[in-house]
Amino acid sequence: MTTTGPTEIAGITVPDSTLVREATDLVREATSDTVYHHSRRVYFWGSLRGRARGLAVDPELLYVGALFHDLGLTERYRRADQRFEIDGADEAREFLARQGITDTRADLVWQGIALHTTPEIPWHMAPEVALVTAGVEADVLGLGLAEIGDPALKEVVAAHPRPDFKRRILKEFTDGVAHRPATTFGNVKADVLERYVPGYRRENFVDIVLGSDWEE
Repeated sequence: MTTTGPTEIAGITVPDSTLVREATDLVREATSDTVYHHSRRVYFWGSLRGRARGLAVDPELLYVGALFHDLGLTERYRRADQRFEIDGADEAREFLARQGITDTRADLVWQGIALHTTPEIPWHMAPEVALVTAGVEADVLGLGLAEIGDPALKEVVAAHPRPDFKRRILKEFTDGVAHRPATTFGNVKADVLERYVPGYRRENFVDIVLGSDWEE
Protein backbone atom coordinates (compact mmCIF):
# COMPACT_ATOMS: atom_id res chain seq x y z
CA MET A 1 0.00 0.00 0.00
CA THR A 2 1.22 3.50 -0.82
CA THR A 3 2.64 5.59 1.98
CA THR A 4 0.76 8.87 1.81
CA GLY A 5 3.19 10.83 3.94
CA PRO A 6 2.30 12.74 7.08
CA THR A 7 -1.36 12.64 8.03
CA GLU A 8 -1.22 16.37 8.72
CA ILE A 9 0.62 19.01 6.70
CA ALA A 10 0.34 22.76 7.27
CA GLY A 11 -2.53 22.15 9.68
CA ILE A 12 -4.55 20.21 7.10
CA THR A 13 -5.33 16.58 7.89
CA VAL A 14 -5.47 13.80 5.33
CA PRO A 15 -8.30 11.57 6.59
CA ASP A 16 -7.13 8.16 7.75
CA SER A 17 -9.81 6.06 6.10
CA THR A 18 -10.05 3.10 3.76
CA LEU A 19 -11.53 5.35 1.08
CA VAL A 20 -8.59 7.75 1.23
CA ARG A 21 -5.98 5.00 1.31
CA GLU A 22 -7.49 3.21 -1.68
CA ALA A 23 -7.86 6.47 -3.62
CA THR A 24 -4.21 7.23 -2.94
CA ASP A 25 -3.08 3.78 -4.05
CA LEU A 26 -5.08 3.95 -7.29
CA VAL A 27 -3.77 7.37 -8.25
CA ARG A 28 -0.19 6.73 -7.13
CA GLU A 29 -0.06 3.58 -9.29
CA ALA A 30 -1.56 5.25 -12.38
CA THR A 31 0.22 8.60 -12.40
CA SER A 32 3.71 10.00 -12.76
CA ASP A 33 5.47 11.65 -9.84
CA THR A 34 4.57 15.02 -11.35
CA VAL A 35 0.82 14.35 -11.46
CA TYR A 36 0.70 12.52 -8.12
CA HIS A 37 2.43 15.24 -6.13
CA HIS A 38 0.47 17.93 -7.98
CA SER A 39 -2.78 16.19 -7.08
CA ARG A 40 -1.82 15.91 -3.42
CA ARG A 41 -0.86 19.60 -3.36
CA VAL A 42 -4.23 20.48 -4.89
CA TYR A 43 -5.90 18.91 -1.85
CA PHE A 44 -3.81 20.96 0.57
CA TRP A 45 -4.08 24.22 -1.37
CA GLY A 46 -7.83 23.80 -1.78
CA SER A 47 -8.25 22.99 1.92
CA LEU A 48 -6.13 25.97 2.98
CA ARG A 49 -7.94 28.39 0.68
CA GLY A 50 -11.25 27.04 1.92
CA ARG A 51 -10.17 27.52 5.52
CA ALA A 52 -9.15 31.11 4.75
CA ARG A 53 -12.65 31.74 3.38
CA GLY A 54 -14.45 29.99 6.21
CA LEU A 55 -15.76 27.18 4.00
CA ALA A 56 -16.75 23.86 5.55
CA VAL A 57 -15.90 20.92 3.34
CA ASP A 58 -16.06 17.13 3.51
CA PRO A 59 -12.33 16.32 3.47
CA GLU A 60 -12.77 12.83 2.01
CA LEU A 61 -14.77 14.13 -0.94
CA LEU A 62 -12.33 16.96 -1.56
CA TYR A 63 -9.44 14.50 -1.36
CA VAL A 64 -10.94 12.22 -4.00
CA GLY A 65 -11.72 15.21 -6.22
CA ALA A 66 -8.17 16.49 -5.91
CA LEU A 67 -6.51 13.11 -6.38
CA PHE A 68 -8.59 12.11 -9.41
CA HIS A 69 -8.78 15.50 -11.15
CA ASP A 70 -5.95 14.76 -13.64
CA LEU A 71 -6.44 11.00 -13.86
CA GLY A 72 -7.83 11.46 -17.39
CA LEU A 73 -4.38 12.54 -18.57
CA THR A 74 -2.88 9.14 -17.78
CA GLU A 75 -2.35 6.39 -20.31
CA ARG A 76 -4.49 3.98 -18.32
CA TYR A 77 -7.57 6.15 -17.94
CA ARG A 78 -7.59 8.54 -20.89
CA ARG A 79 -10.11 8.07 -23.66
CA ALA A 80 -10.25 9.63 -27.12
CA ASP A 81 -13.88 10.69 -27.33
CA GLN A 82 -14.36 13.13 -24.44
CA ARG A 83 -12.60 15.78 -22.38
CA PHE A 84 -9.93 14.53 -20.02
CA GLU A 85 -11.77 16.13 -17.10
CA ILE A 86 -14.72 13.81 -17.71
CA ASP A 87 -12.42 10.79 -17.82
CA GLY A 88 -11.27 11.55 -14.30
CA ALA A 89 -14.73 12.49 -13.09
CA ASP A 90 -16.23 9.27 -14.39
CA GLU A 91 -13.51 7.16 -12.81
CA ALA A 92 -13.97 8.96 -9.49
CA ARG A 93 -17.70 8.25 -9.58
CA GLU A 94 -17.03 4.56 -10.27
CA PHE A 95 -14.47 4.45 -7.48
CA LEU A 96 -16.94 6.01 -5.03
CA ALA A 97 -19.64 3.58 -6.12
CA ARG A 98 -17.30 0.71 -5.21
CA GLN A 99 -17.05 2.36 -1.79
CA GLY A 100 -20.85 2.45 -1.50
CA ILE A 101 -21.16 6.18 -2.24
CA THR A 102 -23.68 6.77 -5.03
CA ASP A 103 -25.68 9.76 -3.79
CA THR A 104 -25.21 13.52 -4.13
CA ARG A 105 -21.78 13.22 -2.54
CA ALA A 106 -20.56 11.36 -5.62
CA ASP A 107 -22.17 14.03 -7.80
CA LEU A 108 -20.19 16.73 -6.00
CA VAL A 109 -16.91 14.93 -6.67
CA TRP A 110 -17.84 14.44 -10.32
CA GLN A 111 -18.70 18.13 -10.70
CA GLY A 112 -15.51 19.28 -8.98
CA ILE A 113 -13.34 17.28 -11.37
CA ALA A 114 -15.36 17.97 -14.52
CA LEU A 115 -15.34 21.73 -13.92
CA HIS A 116 -11.82 22.25 -12.65
CA THR A 117 -10.64 23.88 -15.90
CA THR A 118 -13.74 26.10 -16.15
CA PRO A 119 -12.96 29.49 -14.59
CA GLU A 120 -15.27 31.16 -12.06
CA ILE A 121 -18.31 28.84 -12.18
CA PRO A 122 -17.02 26.34 -9.56
CA TRP A 123 -16.66 29.18 -7.05
CA HIS A 124 -20.45 29.56 -7.11
CA MET A 125 -21.01 25.89 -6.26
CA ALA A 126 -20.54 23.67 -3.21
CA PRO A 127 -17.18 23.83 -1.41
CA GLU A 128 -16.32 20.29 -2.56
CA VAL A 129 -16.58 21.60 -6.13
CA ALA A 130 -15.05 25.04 -5.63
CA LEU A 131 -12.02 23.93 -3.69
CA VAL A 132 -10.77 21.49 -6.32
CA THR A 133 -10.58 24.48 -8.67
CA ALA A 134 -9.04 26.56 -5.86
CA GLY A 135 -6.26 24.02 -5.44
CA VAL A 136 -5.63 23.67 -9.17
CA GLU A 137 -5.54 27.43 -9.68
CA ALA A 138 -3.02 27.78 -6.87
CA ASP A 139 -0.69 25.01 -8.03
CA VAL A 140 -0.79 25.62 -11.79
CA LEU A 141 -1.53 29.34 -12.10
CA GLY A 142 -0.18 30.68 -8.81
CA LEU A 143 -3.56 32.18 -7.85
CA GLY A 144 -4.51 32.66 -4.22
CA LEU A 145 -1.05 32.05 -2.79
CA ALA A 146 -1.47 34.96 -0.37
CA GLU A 147 -4.49 33.15 1.10
CA ILE A 148 -2.28 30.16 1.79
CA GLY A 149 0.69 32.03 3.27
CA ASP A 150 4.42 31.39 3.04
CA PRO A 151 4.77 28.97 6.00
CA ALA A 152 2.08 26.64 4.64
CA LEU A 153 3.41 26.92 1.10
CA LYS A 154 6.86 25.83 2.25
CA GLU A 155 5.55 22.98 4.38
CA VAL A 156 3.38 21.48 1.65
CA VAL A 157 6.07 21.80 -1.03
CA ALA A 158 8.60 20.18 1.32
CA ALA A 159 6.29 17.16 1.56
CA HIS A 160 5.29 17.21 -2.11
CA PRO A 161 8.07 18.85 -4.14
CA ARG A 162 7.56 20.49 -7.51
CA PRO A 163 10.88 20.18 -9.41
CA ASP A 164 10.62 21.85 -12.84
CA PHE A 165 6.88 21.61 -12.33
CA LYS A 166 5.77 24.22 -14.87
CA ARG A 167 7.40 22.44 -17.81
CA ARG A 168 6.61 18.94 -16.58
CA ILE A 169 2.90 19.57 -16.05
CA LEU A 170 2.60 21.18 -19.47
CA LYS A 171 4.09 18.02 -20.96
CA GLU A 172 1.56 15.93 -19.01
CA PHE A 173 -1.23 18.13 -20.40
CA THR A 174 0.09 17.77 -23.94
CA ASP A 175 0.51 14.00 -23.75
CA GLY A 176 -2.95 13.60 -22.25
CA VAL A 177 -4.92 15.50 -24.90
CA ALA A 178 -2.85 15.55 -28.12
CA HIS A 179 -4.69 12.46 -29.44
CA ARG A 180 -8.11 14.14 -28.99
CA PRO A 181 -7.68 17.75 -30.07
CA ALA A 182 -11.38 18.30 -30.75
CA THR A 183 -12.12 17.88 -27.05
CA THR A 184 -10.12 21.01 -26.24
CA PHE A 185 -12.52 23.37 -28.02
CA GLY A 186 -13.47 26.15 -25.61
CA ASN A 187 -10.98 24.74 -23.13
CA VAL A 188 -7.67 26.02 -21.77
CA LYS A 189 -5.99 22.89 -23.10
CA ALA A 190 -6.32 24.28 -26.63
CA ASP A 191 -3.61 26.74 -25.62
CA VAL A 192 -1.35 23.82 -24.71
CA LEU A 193 -1.81 22.11 -28.07
CA GLU A 194 -1.29 25.36 -29.96
CA ARG A 195 2.05 25.81 -28.23
CA TYR A 196 3.38 22.25 -28.26
CA VAL A 197 1.77 20.25 -31.10
CA PRO A 198 3.07 21.08 -34.60
CA GLY A 199 0.31 21.67 -37.13
CA TYR A 200 -2.45 21.99 -34.55
CA ARG A 201 -5.01 24.64 -35.50
CA ARG A 202 -7.60 25.56 -32.93
CA GLU A 203 -11.25 25.80 -33.91
CA ASN A 204 -12.79 29.24 -33.81
CA PHE A 205 -16.26 29.73 -32.35
CA VAL A 206 -17.09 32.50 -34.82
CA ASP A 207 -16.17 30.27 -37.77
CA ILE A 208 -18.39 27.52 -36.38
CA VAL A 209 -21.35 29.90 -36.05
CA LEU A 210 -20.88 31.37 -39.55
CA GLY A 211 -20.34 27.93 -41.08
CA SER A 212 -23.34 26.24 -39.45
CA ASP A 213 -26.05 24.52 -41.52
CA TRP A 214 -28.44 27.46 -41.19
CA GLU A 215 -28.92 29.14 -44.57
CA GLU A 216 -28.89 32.79 -43.53
